[in-house]
Amino acid sequence: MTVRAGKRHNVLPGFNLALGYTLFYLGLIVLIPLSAAFIRTASLTWEQFWGVVTTPRVIASYQLTFGASLAGAVINSIFGLIVAWVLVRYRFPGKRLLDALVDLPFALPTAVAGITLTALYAPNGWIGSLFAPYKIAFSQLGVVIALTFIGLPFVVRTVQPVLEDLERELEEAAASLGASRLQTFVRVILPVILPALLTGFALAFARAVGEYGSVVFIAGNMPMQTEITPLLIITKLEQYDYVGATALAVVMLVISFMMLLAINLLQWWANRRAGRTT
Repeated sequence: MTVRAGKRHNVLPGFNLALGYTLFYLGLIVLIPLSAAFIRTASLTWEQFWGVVTTPRVIASYQLTFGASLAGAVINSIFGLIVAWVLVRYRFPGKRLLDALVDLPFALPTAVAGITLTALYAPNGWIGSLFAPYKIAFSQLGVVIALTFIGLPFVVRTVQPVLEDLERELEEAAASLGASRLQTFVRVILPVILPALLTGFALAFARAVGEYGSVVFIAGNMPMQTEITPLLIITKLEQYDYVGATALAVVMLVISFMMLLAINLLQWWANRRAGRTT
């Protein structure tokens, strides 16, 4: 007598309903607003659209926004890795406090962060007064500092769990085979944490591209010099130029998507390469 196997069920029932709700929620929160920006921009002809998004003032804002965001993400990738390494590998007084401070940019309102950074790095601030000959606040350097501040937690919190799960035996085996510390890091540790590091870089970059509150105070907002693209979008909205604002938003969206897609492809390649080497 044969017993027919029953239909296998998922551990969590209601897959169709959950999937439908997920697609509905993503469409309502993400796809519809993004589609509205493209639809509103479609009212412009190509010549009008190109004229709006390629003025010298707008081009200068692109360069500052994406350049400063890239610089901040690179800085965070380096020092965020160091911070995560210290929090995972060492024990010292005040470690829990330092660990909690990493999340401060998450909890702190961006406007408060901008005012605080401006007060610190202004020519008469605690830090700015020490570098009086070099203008930090109200310059492009100030923009990079603000974007670095708000992006640090993304790198630390993505790399930290991977370092915690990293087996120490691999490092000990490499050392027993005569590998130096640098060789152990490059050949043993880095391939494991590289996907997480790239993820943190992408998150920090994406967060910085759309940042407004923490930058608008410390930048000084001088046209052609320290004016970011999100500020131009807000300016056009205040002038009731909704089509021009959505045109700039579409350009920002497309460029950001392409860069994040490239980073995700690089992350996929790193995961695949790490899988082949293990």
